[in-house]
Amino acid sequence: METKKWSRGKVFTLTMAVVIAVGFGLAIRAQIQQAGSKGTGAPVTAADYKITGPYSHKNLSVYLILGADKLTGKNFLTLQEALDQKKVIVYETKSVNELAIQNLSNEDVYVQSGDIVKGGQQDRMLAVDLIAPAKSGKIPIAAFCVESGRWTKRGSEGATTFASSADVAATKDLKLAAKVAQSQGAVWNNVTVAQDKLSANVGKRVNSAESASSLQLAVEDTAVKENVSGYTNQLAGIINKQPNVIGYVFAINGKVNSADVYASHALFVKLWPKLLKASAVEAIAELQKDLKFQPLSEEQIKTFLAESEAGTASEKEVTGRVRLVTRDNKETVFFETRDAAEENGWVHRNYIKKN
Repeated sequence: METKKWSRGKVFTLTMAVVIAVGFGLAIRAQIQQAGSKGTGAPVTAADYKITGPYSHKNLSVYLILGADKLTGKNFLTLQEALDQKKVIVYETKSVNELAIQNLSNEDVYVQSGDIVKGGQQDRMLAVDLIAPAKSGKIPIAAFCVESGRWTKRGSEGATTFASSADVAATKDLKLAAKVAQSQGAVWNNVTVAQDKLSANVGKRVNSAESASSLQLAVEDTAVKENVSGYTNQLAGIINKQPNVIGYVFAINGKVNSADVYASHALFVKLWPKLLKASAVEAIAELQKDLKFQPLSEEQIKTFLAESEAGTASEKEVTGRVRLVTRDNKETVFFETRDAAEENGWVHRNYIKKN
């Protein structure tokens, strides 16, 4: 059998070819990775946040996030404001998982995922953040039913539109069911779990006789509202005289739960009462009266935020203007809402601890 011999020159030439090919391949791979990362959000900046707190009542601890205002001079209307002022219409479409929204005003309206709209054929929680631009026309928006036992007009409420959005869905399990699992069945299950836990901790059934499956009516129960006021009376004022506050992290029973951060101080201040109320509802549902716990350190809070931002990124288009970046890992999930109309890019960041 003949053995082929290679000259030193040929060996050198072959070696250089391999090196060049490998280098070229790595360069191409880097370009692909860079291209794939475009549009997945401006570099996240949790390391730049300043954390203050904890501010605590019973089993709820709140940590305020201070940072630069990226939307100075920009004034969004919240969904609640716009509905109260009759500047927006949320339409029933008779599709459980899709509604429509129309902005009648000359101002942009910010809708946050988890916002509950009351009425229609059944109460819904909106599934995504959305910006309804001025004079928008009808825009479809994904939704989940948070009331499984009704498909008719309720009392004096309108059946074709939704008149109010006073609350945002509480409990991280409910948020994860809608935003990660995207499962209507899981949403219904977690509504039931929340109602059962609230009932156990306020000492009476919170399910409304008018519609037993309605999460919104359960939150409006007088015993729930009385318990919630104990938390909100103590904590609502912590943002006063804090011109740089742009968000908050909260912990329940000594364990970090979730965080919401905004590119605008003004937007956070508008949403704060609704956010705090939802955190209080969840704290009541999870209350363990004899439990003792240590407050979390600033380092633990920053670690949670940083780990959330380090998840595997994906992106989807909500509207031509709004894109949602998701960063997911085993322990946490991070959502960043991006607005193509803003130079800074992002408007809202939501962090959730899975376990």
